[in-house]
Parts: sequence; C-alpha cells; structure tokens
Amino acid sequence: MRANSTAVWQDMDRQHHMHPFSDTQDLNARGTRIITKAEGIYIHSSEGEKLIDGMAGLWCVNIGYGRKELAKAAYDQMLELPYYNTFFQSSTPPTTELAARLPQIAPKGLNHVFFNNSGSEANDTIVKLVRLYWNTMGMSKKKTIIARDDSYHGSTLAAASLCGLTHMHPQFDLPLPGFAHIPAPYWYRDGGEMSPADYGMKTAAALEQKILELGADTVGAFIGEPIMGAGGVIMPPPGYWAEIQRICRKYDVLVIADEVICGFGRTGKWFGSDTYGIDPDFMTMAKGLSSGYMPISAVMLHDRVAGPLIEKAGEIAHGMTYSGHPVACAVALRNIEILDQEGIVERCGREIGPYFQVKLRESLADHPLVGEVRGIGLIAAIELAADRKTRRAHPAEKKVGYTCRSHATAGGLVMRAIHDTMVLSPPLVITKKEIDELVRRATAAVNATAKDLGVK
Repeated sequence: MRANSTAVWQDMDRQHHMHPFSDTQDLNARGTRIITKAEGIYIHSSEGEKLIDGMAGLWCVNIGYGRKELAKAAYDQMLELPYYNTFFQSSTPPTTELAARLPQIAPKGLNHVFFNNSGSEANDTIVKLVRLYWNTMGMSKKKTIIARDDSYHGSTLAAASLCGLTHMHPQFDLPLPGFAHIPAPYWYRDGGEMSPADYGMKTAAALEQKILELGADTVGAFIGEPIMGAGGVIMPPPGYWAEIQRICRKYDVLVIADEVICGFGRTGKWFGSDTYGIDPDFMTMAKGLSSGYMPISAVMLHDRVAGPLIEKAGEIAHGMTYSGHPVACAVALRNIEILDQEGIVERCGREIGPYFQVKLRESLADHPLVGEVRGIGLIAAIELAADRKTRRAHPAEKKVGYTCRSHATAGGLVMRAIHDTMVLSPPLVITKKEIDELVRRATAAVNATAKDLGVK
C-alpha cells in the first residue's frame, strides 16, 4: 500500500476530486472513505476497516475481488497488444472473440455486438441505433423512446433522459425531447389494495395508453431493466413482461432490455431476460461483463434489427476511441470463462441465491420496521416502513434509510439506501457462511435503526 495517510489522501481528494452523485461541499466536510484493497467479498479502508461489500461495488464485481486470472489476462494482453482501435477496417483477437462469445450466452437471436465503455454509453448508442433503424425502414417519425418512472439507464445526456429518476433532470435541463415515461410496476409503494399481478397488468397497460397518446407512428422503442435496480430493486409482477412485450409487438415498438445490473448471473440465470422470458431487440450489458475489473460495455442487436442496418444503413457514423478495447475484451472473455467453468451462474440460481433469499426473509420479513423483503438470486431489497399493514412510508425528513446505511457501515457492511429501501447485491461467489454473516450485520443495522426510531 502507498505510504500516504488517510488524512493526506482525504486532503488531496478534497482539493481536486469531484465525485459522481455527491454534494461536493458536504463530502469534503465529512472526508472520503479511502478503500485500499479487497479480496473475495471484502473491502478494506485505509483506517483498517474490513467490510462485507454487500453491493459488489456498484452491482458489478460478480466473481469477487482479487481474481488473479483477470489480472493475468490484462497483463498478458497489455504485453501482446495494449491497444488498437476498431476503426479503419481493423479489429483485435480478443475483441473479435468476445463478439463471437456473447451470442453463445445471450438470448436467442442476439447475434451482433457494438462495444462501448460504460452502460451510459451503451444506452446512448441504442438511442442512436433506434433512430437509425426507423430511418432505415422509412418510418422517420418513430423516434420517441418510452421508459419508466424510477428507472436508471445512465448519466450521459441521452441516457439520463431515459432515466425516470427525475432528480437527475433539473440541473441539466433534461430530459431531451423524444423521451417519455410511464409508471413503474412498484407494487409495494403504489399498488394499494390490488394484487401484485393485477397491478402489474395496470402498469403494463399504461404503456399502451402512452403509445396511443403519442401516436404509434411516433414511438420507436420501450426500454426497461428486467429488475429495476437503482430505483429500489423493483420486481416485475407476474405476467408483467409478457404483457409489455405483447403491447410492443402489437404497435411495432422495439424492446430494449437494459441488463447492466441483471446480466451475468445476478438473477440466477445469465440474463434477467432469461429469468423473465424477455425477447429483446436490443440489450445493454456492462458491469458484470468484466466483473468491474475493466471498463467495458456492449449493445447486443437481434438479427431482426441488425439485418436491415447491415444491409441498408451503410456507414454508421458512431463509435468511441476505446470501443472494443483489447485489454477490456480480454478481461471480459476470461471473466465469462470463469463464470461458466466454475458454474457460478448456475450456483446462484440453484443454491446460493435461494439460500440468500430465505435467510434474509427469515431474519427480517417479520421485523416491525420492515414492510417487505423482496428479490431473486443475489439481488434483494429491504423496504423500511412506518406502518407494515398500510405500507406507509416514513416522512422523508427522517432519513430512515440513511440512518440504517450508517449503522450498516459502522457494523462492517456496505448496504445501499435508496430512500428507505435498503439494497443488497453481493458478489456471486459469496458462501453460505458469508451470507449468514451478511444477514446478521444487515439485521443489526435494522435493529439499531428501529431503536433510534423507538420502534419495538
């Protein structure tokens, strides 16, 4: 470890580093936590703290920290060919091999890949490709993309416009024209007396209503995360995705599955689309593609949209310097190989994911502060409620989720707070013993929060 002390690093950070999604003034006053190393499911701070990373970084470190195989893949590729671009009729072996590998694990028909560096860039790329597709098909009015409230699709201009997290919009005069939103299938918060299935049908019907309101000849695509991650792990009710797809096919609207969080095993299958029977025209992937070890993302195109683009569009005037970067692709290839050879995805679906869900519910589902525990595979949410029976939320000014997050961190667990929803998404390599400890620490944080609130 470098010789710098925590105070020195914090001062450097305070003077020069502007953090994403942070109040810089507030963060500078508090001082940043400096993470210095990690292994397995644990991260270590410069102050000697050892925490279970219950969020796998930002939903991404699927195979856990410290995998020397990925470091070696990067090192070997850097020695062989550290960089070349994919412009000028060129490619590199790992880029081409990854492009061929992804269709083998993706839903059927997704046979074409465009590489980017982040989920935001990938969704920006899809916005462009949707417009290009309909222009190529001679239907130039079909440009509007419909997303959902509470959705997260990235932070670049177009991707942030897709987002239904409206606090992202005012500072930057967003959303841009050409984007619309419908309610999310957030049954716990908005479903009232309806069953989850009925509420799912109601929110799916909102898509048809919005298409008819805008005019089907103006709507190009619908985008959705199989499970809505940053919105609070909002689970699709039974039948929801089937109805969404039925509506899209009825009105000739393209389906975009944003798999940035769900992809590469998080739901117990390779993709959330596999879990929920989604047949997308475009699919966004990032995060778990390299388990966060290298920046890389990809857009996958189904044959039914790639075919016309390849045959009719000519040169596609879009790309990045690092699209298909050979080192990132080499690491992603090795990451996929590990997920496959070690049976990590299958283990998540068959064994460790169900164990995680059962243990979390056994410990917290009947807690007086908890309204609902939900999730699948190794993604879960603990909804903190003021009234369990009515599902009434705490007043925002109480910052209950923030309090619980602080207790979790003090107790050695990284657990994210999305309003008053506590979110967990640990590395897929977590063991049963480690799950028991994670659940113990999460429960202790909820207990401490309940004590602060006087809840018994």
